[in-house]
Amino acid sequence: MTTDLDDRNRRADAQRNRAAILDGTVTCLSVNPRASMAEIAQAAGIGRVTLYGHFSSRRELLEAVVEQTMHEAEAQLAPLDLGGDPRAALDLLIRSSWRIIDKLHGLMAAAEQELGADRIRDHHDRTLHRVRGLIERGQAEGAFRSDQSSSWITACFFAILHGASGEIRAGRLSDRDAATAIPSTIQAIVSVPAGDAVDVGKA
Repeated sequence: MTTDLDDRNRRADAQRNRAAILDGTVTCLSVNPRASMAEIAQAAGIGRVTLYGHFSSRRELLEAVVEQTMHEAEAQLAPLDLGGDPRAALDLLIRSSWRIIDKLHGLMAAAEQELGADRIRDHHDRTLHRVRGLIERGQAEGAFRSDQSSSWITACFFAILHGASGEIRAGRLSDRDAATAIPSTIQAIVSVPAGDAVDVGKA
């Protein structure tokens, strides 16, 4: 006969195993984006039966890992002060976002391959709204170009971050160069064209 204590212990064990699986997945995929479920189980310090007891497929596991990762990213980005000068705020958001992605090259590669770009974008929903909101404020204040939509510029923001991650994985870009190139590239994209800048100044 099971007791309430037995049930609590089983739930606690299940929670510990789930946490170990998610952490082990990030660690494993950071080294090898193509890691198998068996390799992930080994990295998590559990058996394959336990792993499949929590996640029936690699796709389901990656969905859970990406969701957790985005929640953690949101917790890091939410406290950022994005008020004041829009260009300075954008630089802060770029560098903070890049530090998160920089730690997760392998995970993002595996997630994009398994889940697809559209699903990854869904997981970015809160961050997308934050970036687009800042872009729209900058456009309204004349700090950013307004001849292109905020949605398109936001898409470029994420395309550049993830593109840089891919270039680093391929060995064509160093982390140091990426830390400089990403902010300057995105700032160039949002910059008001020279002719428009003169008009804004006269207004």
